[in-house]
Amino acid sequence: MDLSLLAPDRERIAAGIASLAQNFTEGAQEGWTRRVFSDAYIASREWTLNAMLDAGLDAHIDYAGNVVGVLAGRNRSAAPLMTGSHTDTVHGGGRFDGVIGVIGAIEVARRLRETGTVLERDLVIVDFLGEEANPFGVSCVGSRSIAGLLTSTHFDRTDDTGIRLGDAMTAAGLDPSAALKQSWEPGSLHGYVELHVEQGPVLERSGSAIGVVTAIAGIERLMASFVGRADHAGTMPMAMRHDALAAAAAAVVIVEREGCGAPVHGVSTVGRFESSPGALNVVPDHARIWAEMRSTEVGWLTGAKRRVVEAIGIEASSRGVDLVLEWLNDQEPVKTTPATHDTIARAAGDLSLSWEAIPSGAGHDAAHLAHLGPMGMIFVPSTGGRSHCPQEFTDIDHIADGVHVLTTTLIAMDRDPHD
Repeated sequence: MDLSLLAPDRERIAAGIASLAQNFTEGAQEGWTRRVFSDAYIASREWTLNAMLDAGLDAHIDYAGNVVGVLAGRNRSAAPLMTGSHTDTVHGGGRFDGVIGVIGAIEVARRLRETGTVLERDLVIVDFLGEEANPFGVSCVGSRSIAGLLTSTHFDRTDDTGIRLGDAMTAAGLDPSAALKQSWEPGSLHGYVELHVEQGPVLERSGSAIGVVTAIAGIERLMASFVGRADHAGTMPMAMRHDALAAAAAAVVIVEREGCGAPVHGVSTVGRFESSPGALNVVPDHARIWAEMRSTEVGWLTGAKRRVVEAIGIEASSRGVDLVLEWLNDQEPVKTTPATHDTIARAAGDLSLSWEAIPSGAGHDAAHLAHLGPMGMIFVPSTGGRSHCPQEFTDIDHIADGVHVLTTTLIAMDRDPHD
């Protein structure tokens, strides 16, 4: 097959990315905000559904809110291939994170149909619901549902206003109980491949066009609540204070130091901090931090979790401050499938594109799909390594290269009769 015939339509991809960015954002905030369950996000689900239908897919929105499209293959009983990503964003996020994996997957289906290329098996394309972290502390809601990793316990988690995740899903027109029952069986996928922007600086620095992902980092997310005692800030001696804010501030430094001492692929971050009562002349009696640690090395991640908890506890106790810890979300590091990794690398080589093996420090829906079959990821460069911010950018030529590699990879996997 002449692989050049399967080259994607750059203008069509760019138009899809622009349409989501321009028409489905929350108000006039900086960047592109499209958070799960927001009006903008819910409206965008219909846009994605129509884009799949226009591409000739048999498409629907499932019980968990995933937008699912199917391009029929010759043998409907064969284990299908799957690709996709997500279109939700963080607050003030960018236009490309997740989006190129959905728009790119739809473009793959278009090019297969336009060139008369029929796969042996079905190709399933998914825009997974709610991949990004949310106030409920449950990321990758849609992919967890398909992979059988979503539980009723997840639905009982509440946001800052006390709303349950299950109730938020119901209000968005979804069916939480049915979402628990729609999971695919382990081994039911012939393979899953996800296209994504790197979200880091490695590919741009090396000049490689394609990143072939070796592993997806595990994530441990923590909320620490500190309860001290309010006192007059001018009259209570320093040694007699129970300062919740000071204990929380020390915890921020503890989390940062843990990441600074990590191996190459370990990081730690405090992304949110609150305290009360917020008066200049009152010793704070309450404080909370939200932190996370990530690594592709399970040993470091497990040790870091233990060390951080011990150190924060000692610091709080020394200040006479009570501490409540809650682990919001966890995800084990996941290695990509070697055979899938090799297929992606060969696809890049066949298209004369430079590539390199690279781990992912970000979490992805792909980590959950690994429970259903072979899994791999394709990265394309991020300008300046920037992501989760308005400055996030990937050149359309790089995106098109990634889509071309995705198409070529899926065709090669379709021909592999490993099932």
